[in-house]
Amino acid sequence: MREGYDKTRLGTVVPMWGRRRREQELADAREEALRWYERLGGQIINLPTGDEPAVKQALVDAGERYNAAGSQLERATTVKQYELARETALEGLSYVRAARTALGLDPGPELPPLAAQRQAGVIREDRAVQVDGREYRASPQYSDGTPYYYPGGIVQGRRVPGGYYSEPLWKTALATGAGVVGGMLLFDALFSPGYGFGGFDGGWDSGYDAG
Repeated sequence: MREGYDKTRLGTVVPMWGRRRREQELADAREEALRWYERLGGQIINLPTGDEPAVKQALVDAGERYNAAGSQLERATTVKQYELARETALEGLSYVRAARTALGLDPGPELPPLAAQRQAGVIREDRAVQVDGREYRASPQYSDGTPYYYPGGIVQGRRVPGGYYSEPLWKTALATGAGVVGGMLLFDALFSPGYGFGGFDGGWDSGYDAG
């Protein structure tokens, strides 16, 4: 066999430089995922919990992402799998930033864009809707009225934009399924024209920037 080539177990002859490149890409992806995973663990340990329900919820969500990223790292054998672990760790860090904001602390440096936010979009203006005499709000900014953070993602097959909410509505949607008050019908009302306050117009992406 010619120098600089290798033979795989399937009998396909491939350049050794190509194999070394793939190995380096895998090592780089693993290192990048580990970097964010370890940073998330350190942030969770060092952050005070506080008494606010929104802070506690954000730290619970961050902890869930930490555990999930750890499991993904243990099983990862491809660049794509390490990238998924990195994304999970970054989601956890976005919850940490939300908790720090709610505690009145410096949230720290901006994070790389999340793939989930690119897919689901982010809230760009205050939204509100009343359902059964109860008001629900969404906002791009933390406030006493919208303390619960969600980084954005797909819930029950529907896009839920990233931002701050008056309640952790996505938890209800995941627990009880779509089509319930507090679930996807409420998200539809928050981000569709003809609902809420202020005469919003546009379409499903009215009130948030689509990914």
